[in-house]
Amino acid sequence: MKNENKKKTRKASLVSENKIAETVYDPKLEQTHFVVYKDGEIKFFDKINKEQEEVFPLDGKNDIVSKGIVLLPSEPLEYGTDAELLKDIQLFIHKYLEISPMYEQIASYYALFSWLHDRFHEVPYLRAIGDFGSGKSRFLQVIGSICYRPIFTGGATTTAPIFRILNEIRGTLVLDEADLRFSDMTTDIIKILNAGYQKGGNVLRMGGKDMEDLKAFDVFGPKIVATRETFNDKALESRFLVEEMGRGKLRDDIPRRLSDEFWNEARELRNKLLMWRFRNYQKELVYDEKPIEGVHPRLNQIISPLMTIIDDEVMKQSLREFVQKYNVELTADRNLSREADIIFAILRLQHEKKVKEATIGEIAEYVNSDIFDFDDKLTPKKIGWYLRSKLHLHAYRKRNGFTLDFEINAEKLNLWKARFGITDSDIQGEDVNVVNDVNDINEVNK
Repeated sequence: MKNENKKKTRKASLVSENKIAETVYDPKLEQTHFVVYKDGEIKFFDKINKEQEEVFPLDGKNDIVSKGIVLLPSEPLEYGTDAELLKDIQLFIHKYLEISPMYEQIASYYALFSWLHDRFHEVPYLRAIGDFGSGKSRFLQVIGSICYRPIFTGGATTTAPIFRILNEIRGTLVLDEADLRFSDMTTDIIKILNAGYQKGGNVLRMGGKDMEDLKAFDVFGPKIVATRETFNDKALESRFLVEEMGRGKLRDDIPRRLSDEFWNEARELRNKLLMWRFRNYQKELVYDEKPIEGVHPRLNQIISPLMTIIDDEVMKQSLREFVQKYNVELTADRNLSREADIIFAILRLQHEKKVKEATIGEIAEYVNSDIFDFDDKLTPKKIGWYLRSKLHLHAYRKRNGFTLDFEINAEKLNLWKARFGITDSDIQGEDVNVVNDVNDINEVNK
């Protein structure tokens, strides 16, 4: 087939059984090339010829590359040992960012992991939470700049370009809360975050002049997010490893602005990490899927890839302890939900009345007894909806109304009790042996 008949496409990278091609970018010349790694050898190409197409790297003249929306390496560089590379990453983060020592290590491993994320089926997310001026933007810039193909979304007025760029670039989404300007954007971003932690996580969107075209956008990949508050969706919360920003005085040695030196150092680290990707991509991964005791299954699921990347047992143990602590905070935060209010009311009613069942009206009365704002009170109809749709508890009709049988629903009630972190002392209002609560939690996490 003649070259003029071949299909011409652009791709950020190509991966086959024995070679990897990655786009690299020369910022001075505004030119991109493919750098190909095969059998330990490195070669540069302007394009890659396949049987029915010519594949070109990302366009260096395109704004997403030339204006730094997506940051690319410029060439693969030697990095020494894995330990030396990790040390360089952590020193870079420490030099420009004020975060806790433990999170410095987590962020260092996360940056390393991002360059191999497409070998895994799930990815965790990083998040900075704090008020204005707490360092969240610096968090995004410093950690994001050394991750795999970071995509900085600042300035996006809609989520449409974010969907497209994620689908095409397959990199690390770096998202500031400032991007969530409108409620519809927030909804779309939550869809990206909910779907993007797992390989095959596609979001369906309509397009075309008459909205007749349906397109699936692949949004899988690492994500680094900064917000002032937590998300209402607690399932989404369990996919983040969170650092609280602005807890103390900023270190005197941290630069107040990021100069050219910072961006040059970041590019040098990306170059080293590119070489690390080349050398490790084809290696067999030994997955560390051992559950962390007392941690919710979803949190165990997303932390497993990071545990697999870490070969330092001391660091692994520190990460386990960090995740266990975060799990406690997460279950405590679940107590703020309506579902938790309803489960707590059911368990308290069961304890106080010593009954085996209660009507939806009685449950509503117990729920509303702790709600002081009339507009926030829940009707029996709304309680019934929560029981069916959110908590999956089964009520049946009797003469005095729909009734929830505690014995029939005991297994699910115990599950929700553990998941919301409700203890016997919460229900009884006195100090009791909480061994049963621990057992309930362990049962949920099996």
